[in-house]
Amino acid sequence: NVNRAIADYLRSNGYEEAYSTFKKEAEIDMNEEVDKKYAGLLEKKWTSVIRLQKKVMELESKLNEAKEEMTHGGPVGQKRDPKEWIPRPPERYALSGHRAPVTRVIFHPVFSVMVTASEDATIKVWDYEAGDFERTLKGHTDSVQDISFDQTGKLLASCSADMSIKLWDFQGFECIRTMHGHDHNVSSVAIMPNGDHIVSASRDKSIKMWEVATGYCVKTFTGHREWVRMVRPNQDGSLIASCSNDQTVRVWVVASKECKAELREHEHVVECIAWAPDSAHPTIQEATGSESKKSGKPGPFLLSGSRDKTIKMWDVSIGICLMTLVGHDNWVRGLLFHPGGRFILSCADDKTIRIWDYKNKRCMKTLCAHEHFVTSLDFHKTAPYVVTGSVDQTVKVWECR
Repeated sequence: NVNRAIADYLRSNGYEEAYSTFKKEAEIDMNEEVDKKYAGLLEKKWTSVIRLQKKVMELESKLNEAKEEMTHGGPVGQKRDPKEWIPRPPERYALSGHRAPVTRVIFHPVFSVMVTASEDATIKVWDYEAGDFERTLKGHTDSVQDISFDQTGKLLASCSADMSIKLWDFQGFECIRTMHGHDHNVSSVAIMPNGDHIVSASRDKSIKMWEVATGYCVKTFTGHREWVRMVRPNQDGSLIASCSNDQTVRVWVVASKECKAELREHEHVVECIAWAPDSAHPTIQEATGSESKKSGKPGPFLLSGSRDKTIKMWDVSIGICLMTLVGHDNWVRGLLFHPGGRFILSCADDKTIRIWDYKNKRCMKTLCAHEHFVTSLDFHKTAPYVVTGSVDQTVKVWECR
């Protein structure tokens, strides 16, 4: 067959003598039918070999890179400080079970489980070390938008587009209480650090505070002019931050309900916020040259991520944007500080997770994480794991090293 292809090549390129000699020596009888089949075959094979060779080389270099990461945990060998461990591809587990987009993923503060919320109206519990599904919490009648543990991990709060907030006993996995009071989709919920109050944010433009013991709404914070997307308390629970479709981030004093800061610089809906832990303060001060104030304690500092594709860092005490991180190609949906304080992690509708060395205002790693928008991520406080959730309905667990 190779002979026929060669014969065709010789003839079609006008090497008449070589063609007739070759035909004689190879004992081929060429007829019209056979000729058609072999027309141009040699050149076709030749170009496809080159194309495949290129592909093989690309894959080999990818494989070598992956091997490098496996053995060294990255380019510098085993000496990396755990404070600098970051998620490495590929994911350790890709877990399916949700029947609609995953809206939120969080780690349990104590056990080796994580919890996921979805537009399928369920909350699911998984063992992230074994990659096993454990159980489903059912009760909401519409998309579950956010979930939050108290510091002990005994209570879980959830909120939903069904306009309710539910409190679950995470030891017996039962719903203890359902709270009504918002007039629209409840987009965010967080249990306050002291564990006796819950704060929630809604498309009804309000933020409400609820008493865990009774389920009563004890405070309402008003001021946002549009849908409030997320609400998060600071470490001691004296302040709460919120972000909204009105393109602002607000910081509220819990005791007085007053709005302490209104941060406006984003040019589109602000999707997510995160407070800087104390571990990040030294790096933030190096990065921004912000000297600690007379009072001694720097900050507080807050991150915000927006549909304008940027991440901003704010000094709340003076209401100023300290830096803007640009790199995502689509809406930023989730962000957090690395527990070590030196990096920021974010996820977005460009299907990636990005790790930012914010001291140098650069994106140091991009992971193509999912087949669709990445809606949420969490970093375990003590174990080297990151979890992500996506519109592709999967939850992925990433190991850090």
